[in-house]
Amino acid sequence: MADSVRSPRERYREQVRDEVKRHAWEQIASAGVTALSLNAIAKEMGMSGPALYRYFASRDELITALIRDAYRSLADTVRAAAEGGTTAVALAGVIRGWALQDPHRYLLIYGTPVPGYHAPEDITAISDELLAVLLVVCADPAAEDQKSPFDVLLGAKRGWVAKVLASPRTVHRALSFWTRVQGVLSLELAGHFAPMGIDPGLLLAEEVAEL
Repeated sequence: MADSVRSPRERYREQVRDEVKRHAWEQIASAGVTALSLNAIAKEMGMSGPALYRYFASRDELITALIRDAYRSLADTVRAAAEGGTTAVALAGVIRGWALQDPHRYLLIYGTPVPGYHAPEDITAISDELLAVLLVVCADPAAEDQKSPFDVLLGAKRGWVAKVLASPRTVHRALSFWTRVQGVLSLELAGHFAPMGIDPGLLLAEEVAEL
């Protein structure tokens, strides 16, 4: 909703929520998401715990807001790259750039699951937007006849695979793209490549190019 049509109370509420999320990211960066505490955030903001709960009713609600923002940011970044015309290799670089810009944001959505937390369905809907872009970028009509055993397995599946409106071969390529990107990024952000002195960006580009 545009600021011009929101009431002063709505704008103030959004400002407070944004400040809460900023403090939450700081907590996550220093101690991890499992240490996230609304009471600690309230203290930092000079508020009482009950006052803060008017803006976020629970820790899980705050985590959901952070995850939703992260997915929305990544989905918008990927879509913008695809609309401008891109290759799979270039798109992998865009995703890597997004992850390196804020590693904690990346790790919140693709790192270790938060114990006891379950994301709502609208989060899945946003992640499906990413898949839709990958299916377009990874489509290769010339390779449709080159079916692997996994392609055959996907073709026999109902449910999720049937919903994406793409061939099993394209779904396989998109999944392979995603696993290679996430594999390299996870190792890079965890610092495993640093002792090797290699260029993770070049490794990622070559991994995706092999597809």
